[in-house]
Amino acid sequence: MTDVIDQDTTPPAGTALRLHRQLSEIWATGPGFQRLAAVNHSVLGIRFMVTALAFFAIGGVLGMLTRVQLATPMSAFMDAGTYNQVFTMHGSIMLFLFAIPMLEGIAVYLTPKMLGTRDFAFPRLTAYGYWCYLFGGTILTVSLVAGVAPDGGWFMYTPLSSNVYTPGINADVWLLGVTFVEISALTLAVEITVSTLTMRAPGMSLDRMPVFGWYMLVTALMMILAFPPLILGSILLESERAFGFAFFDPTRGGDPLLWQHLFWLFGHPDVYIIFLPMAGLLSTMIPVLSGVPLAGYRAVVVAIIGLAFMSFGIWVHHMFTVGIPHLALAFFSAGSAIVAVPTAVQLFAWLATLAHGRPRWNVPMLYIFGFFSTFVIGGLTGVMLAIVPFDWQAHDTYFVVAHFHYVIAGAIAFPLIAGLYYWLPLLTGRVAVYRLSVPAFWLIYVGFNMTFFLMHLVGLLGMPRRINTYPAFESWTFLNLLSSVGGFVMTIGFALVAVDLIAQLRYGRRIRRDPWQAATLEWAMPIPPAPYAFASLPHIEARADRIDVGALAPQLARGEGYLGFARNGWQETLGVHMTSGEPEQLIVLPRPTFLPLWTAIATASAVLTMLAKLYPLTLVMAVVTAGLFVFAGLTAGLARDHGVLPVGRGLSLPVHTECARPPAWWALVFTLVADGTLFTSLVFGLLFLWVAAPNWPPAAVPDTSLALALGCILALAAAALLARRALGRLVGGEAPQRIMALTALALLASIIIAVLLIRDIVPHPAEHALGATAAALLTFMAIHAGIGLLFLLTAALRFASGRAGPTRAIDLRLARLWIDYTAITGVLAIGLVLALPALVTMLGMRP
Repeated sequence: MTDVIDQDTTPPAGTALRLHRQLSEIWATGPGFQRLAAVNHSVLGIRFMVTALAFFAIGGVLGMLTRVQLATPMSAFMDAGTYNQVFTMHGSIMLFLFAIPMLEGIAVYLTPKMLGTRDFAFPRLTAYGYWCYLFGGTILTVSLVAGVAPDGGWFMYTPLSSNVYTPGINADVWLLGVTFVEISALTLAVEITVSTLTMRAPGMSLDRMPVFGWYMLVTALMMILAFPPLILGSILLESERAFGFAFFDPTRGGDPLLWQHLFWLFGHPDVYIIFLPMAGLLSTMIPVLSGVPLAGYRAVVVAIIGLAFMSFGIWVHHMFTVGIPHLALAFFSAGSAIVAVPTAVQLFAWLATLAHGRPRWNVPMLYIFGFFSTFVIGGLTGVMLAIVPFDWQAHDTYFVVAHFHYVIAGAIAFPLIAGLYYWLPLLTGRVAVYRLSVPAFWLIYVGFNMTFFLMHLVGLLGMPRRINTYPAFESWTFLNLLSSVGGFVMTIGFALVAVDLIAQLRYGRRIRRDPWQAATLEWAMPIPPAPYAFASLPHIEARADRIDVGALAPQLARGEGYLGFARNGWQETLGVHMTSGEPEQLIVLPRPTFLPLWTAIATASAVLTMLAKLYPLTLVMAVVTAGLFVFAGLTAGLARDHGVLPVGRGLSLPVHTECARPPAWWALVFTLVADGTLFTSLVFGLLFLWVAAPNWPPAAVPDTSLALALGCILALAAAALLARRALGRLVGGEAPQRIMALTALALLASIIIAVLLIRDIVPHPAEHALGATAAALLTFMAIHAGIGLLFLLTAALRFASGRAGPTRAIDLRLARLWIDYTAITGVLAIGLVLALPALVTMLGMRP
C-alpha cells in the first residue's frame, strides 16, 4: 500500500489495478476469526439476509406444523399448549426475525451502492445491530426447543400475558427477546436515515436520488417513530410481571387496552414498514425490465411520504370491537379506507411503466406479476375490514388471517424472490440459469393462493382464529384440508427456490458487468463488488436512475472521480449537504473491530440474567455494556487536527471530526426523535389510564414533595446551562474540565432526588397504576440523566487523551444536546407528577 499524506494523489489513467489493490488492503475484512470483526456493509448486509432466511425457514416449518394440526377436525397432532407456542413463535419469527431484518439487510447491502458511497456512516453500529439481532433471535428460538416459548400470541395481549394467566417465563422470553431485537432495528433505522441524508454521491440532491433511496429513507424514519411504543409497552409489561407494577391490571387502575394501543401504534405502521422496501425493489426492477424510466417519479415519492403519515393515524383499525366510541370508529374507518389511495398511486405507476415499455418475461418479472395479483387481493380485503360493520362480523376469524398473509406474506415473498434473482449477479458474480425457477414460481403461486384464499372462505363461514382444533363441520373440514395441502405445495416451491439459488452459486454463468442494462449506481462497479464498493466516487448531474453505467464504471475504476486514491490507510468517503448533495466533509470510517461483538454479548448477558431473575447481575452487565460504549467512543475519530484535505476533482474538504454537524450529530438528533416518541407514548399511557381505566381515582391521594421536585428541576436546568458553558470554553480554547465536573454533579443530584421521589410515591407503584406511571416518568428522567453522565465521561476522557479540542468538539456538542433534551423531558415528567393530585381531583368531580 502506498501512503499519501494530506495531498491530492489522483492517479493517472491506467492505474486501476494498483488502485484496486491499495483500496482492497485498506477495506478488506481479514480471514478466519477476523470475520467476526467485520464492519463492512456488504458483509453485514449479506449476514442479515442469510440469517433472516434461516429464521424464515424455521418460521415456515412452524407454520406448516399449524396446518398439519388444522388439516382435520379434532386433531391430536399437538396439544393446546404446544400449539399455542408453535403459532406464537411462527408469527413472532416471521414478523420480528424475518420480515424486518430482511428489509434491513437489503438496505444495508444495497443503499450505499445505489447512493454512490462506500459504506454507511456508522459501520460499528451496523455490526452491533446485527449481533443483537442474531442473539435476540437465538434466545427466542432456543426457548421453543426448551419448551418455554411464548404462548400468548405474537401480539401478546394482556391480561393473557400477565402473571395470572402466564406464570412462567414464556411471556418474559417474548418481551425481553423482542425488545433485544428491536435494539437492532432502531440502530439500523438511525443508520439508514443518517447515511441516506448525509452520505450520497456528490451532486445527488434529494430530487436526484433513486426512488429506492426514498423508499428506504421513509421506511427508516417510520421505524424511528413506530418502534418506541412497542418497546415501551414491552418494558411496562415486563415491569408489571417482574416487580408487580400496575399498568395493565384493571383491578389496580390499569387497563389491558393500553397494551393494544401501544402495540398497534407500532403494528399498523409496521405493515407499511414491511411493504415499502419491497415496493422500492419493484420500483427499481420494473423500469429496468421494461426498458423505460419509472412513470410518475415525483408522484411516487409524494405517495410514499403520504402513506407514511397516514399509517400512523389509523392504528385503531385493529381495535374496532373493543368498545371505541362511534365517532372514533367513523374517523378510523375512513382513514383506513383512504390509506389505499397512496398505495394505488404506486401500483398505477408500476402498471404505467410496464405499459409504456417492453417487459422482458424472465423469472423476476414472473414474480412481479405474481405480486400484483396477491397484493391487490390483500388490499381489497383490507378495505373490506376497514368498514366497521363488516369488521365486526369478520373480526377474529380466519378471514383476518387470510388478509394479513396476503398483505404481508404476499408483499414480501414475491418481490423478495424477484429481487434475489435480479441482484444475484451483484451478490455472486454469476447469472442464474433458469431451470428450477419457473416450476418453483408456479408451485409457490398456486400453493400460496390455495392456502390463504380458502382461509377467506372458512373465515366467512365463522371459523375463529387462534384455535388448535375445531368441530367436524363439513364446510370447515374440506376447506381446511385443501388449505393445508396448498401449504405443502407452497413449501415445496420455496424449497425449489432455495435449491435453485444455491445451485447458481456453483453453476451460474460468470459475469463481470451489468447484465440487465440498468441505470442505477450499484451496477457501476466490478461484479461481485469490492469491499470499498467504488474505486472513486461519482459526481451526479442527473437523476440517479438514468445513469449511463457502461460509460461511468470504467472512469470510476480508474480513479477519475472523488477519492480515487489511498491515503494514510484511511477508509474514506464523503459527506454531503442533506438536500443539495453538495460535498461538505471528508468522512473517515473505522476499521474492523471485535468491539461490536463484545458489546452485543454484554447486552445479551443482561437480557439473559433478567430472564433468570438475577437482577443484581443484570445491573452489572448493564454497567459493562455502558462501559463498552464509552470505550467505543474513546477510540472513535482521529487523534489530531488535519485541516482541509484534497478529495479529488480540485476540491478540498475538512475531516468530519472537525465539523460542527458530522453524521454523529444527526444520529443523536434522530435517536432523540425516537426517544421523544417513547416519552410521548408514556405520557399518552398516563393520560389514557386517567381518562379510560377502571378503578380511578385511587384511594390514596398522590402527595409529591414540592421542594424535592423543584430541586430536581433546578438541578436539570443547571446541568443544561453548565453543559453549554463547558462547550463554549472548549471552543474558545479554554479548559472545560471544571465546568464539566459541575455539570456531572448537577446530573448526579437530579438522579438522587429522582430516586427519593420514587421511594415516596403515593400510591405505591404495585398498588395502583397512578403510582406506577409516576414512577415510570421519574425513572425515565433518572436514566436519561445517567446517560448524560456517560456522555460527559466520554467527552472528558477524550479531552484528556488529546482526541478533543477546539476544532474537535463533537463529544461535548453531543453531551450538551443530550442534556438539553434530558432537562426538557425531565421538567415535563416532574410537572406531570406534580399535576397528578389535580388530575385525580378532577376525576373525582366527574359524575
